[in-house]
Amino acid sequence: MADSPSWDPEQYAVFGDHRTRPFLDLIAQIRPESPPSRVLDLGCGTGNQTEILADRWPEADVVGLDSSAEMLRTAERRSRPGLRFELGDINTADVSEADVVVSNAALQWVPEHRRLLGEWAESMRPGSWLAVQVPGNFDAPSHRIMRELAAEEPFAGPLRGVLRHEDAVDTSNAYLLNLASHGFIVDAWETTYSHVLQGENPVVDWVRGTGLRPVLESLRPEMRAEFETEYARRVRAAYPPADVGTVFEFRRIFFVGRKRPSTA
Repeated sequence: MADSPSWDPEQYAVFGDHRTRPFLDLIAQIRPESPPSRVLDLGCGTGNQTEILADRWPEADVVGLDSSAEMLRTAERRSRPGLRFELGDINTADVSEADVVVSNAALQWVPEHRRLLGEWAESMRPGSWLAVQVPGNFDAPSHRIMRELAAEEPFAGPLRGVLRHEDAVDTSNAYLLNLASHGFIVDAWETTYSHVLQGENPVVDWVRGTGLRPVLESLRPEMRAEFETEYARRVRAAYPPADVGTVFEFRRIFFVGRKRPSTA
């Protein structure tokens, strides 16, 4: 996370409503027996979803953590009593005092997140909750086309090692077993959202705010324009517009767990 390319908060927010829906579906499954005192949002981005957590639990100390200074400049405008934001690396986040830990669409950027989840699970207190959502659409045309083009000349050299989609995330079942092995009662599921997007080539606009960022930042300006032009041509063919707009199917993986109370 610390070495990830820079983020553009405005570009990321273009499809804010669509990006927020999975977050709402995720946190709906967090059901603490009593209001939490401390809530962490790891990889909070612009903080709009962290604000939802603060609204849900107004008595809690809600903290959003992100490694992007660009995103946090936007997030900090939402700060208020009980809601604050910190610059930090998700890999070194201290979750031991939290009652609820949420990470939405962030852990796919962390290569060692499987190990990290185990470390979080071990350090969290009995009765605490962990809720995570990661995208599971790396085999979709939007990402497959990106990988195919990145493997072609003249892009193959500069983009070698930039895309790591094949092992970016696990299955919902693997995440369930991971957390269960650390004493969590886990609910895991997958959902494919059919988003209807508007615009000339809206799928490109979507990934420009996320998965396309490291690709474009790894290329010289002239190659960047060439890559984006060809990528846009292929993506438009893969996602033709319909009467209602462009339908963009997006699979997401969810898991929510509560650590079993101590029997000691």
